[in-house]
Amino acid sequence: MVVKFSNTFIKATSLLSLILYFLIIATFDSNSVLADDVVDQEDDPEYYILDETPSILSNVTVSSKTRLLVSHYKKIKKGMRCHVASYNICNGVKANKGTSLLHCCKKHCRNVLGDKNNCGRCGHKCGFGQRCCGGVCTYVNFNPNHCGKCTRKCGSGVKCEYGYCGYA
Repeated sequence: MVVKFSNTFIKATSLLSLILYFLIIATFDSNSVLADDVVDQEDDPEYYILDETPSILSNVTVSSKTRLLVSHYKKIKKGMRCHVASYNICNGVKANKGTSLLHCCKKHCRNVLGDKNNCGRCGHKCGFGQRCCGGVCTYVNFNPNHCGKCTRKCGSGVKCEYGYCGYA
């Protein structure tokens, strides 16, 4: 007994198999744009290390209790709760040796220099295929200065193709 499959069924399953294969390969490849999203979140520490004392604490007279409070706020946990009017612990505070600039966005501390949902300012979202590089939404698939992720530069004369530095 011979079982006949329709031609469209065979084409659909072949196409679905190829799509799944490329998605799996893209997420496991360490140089992939898709894999970078996963790796960046895992490699990032849980805290921002502040470069300066938050302005909310700058007018307080120095005492032993204050020194303890200030040393506690030399690092801020990512996503720490804040309030723009009453408890704005992260209002324009620089962190991580100048690579982060914290602002209170929707009651949480966010890095406006690297957050795709708050790029450059609160609520400014980067589009598909873009990353927030220094507060500017940047396409990273074909940009030789930001190839695949921010600050990954391709060599002189080398093109960036789909987030990978190609050949000269």
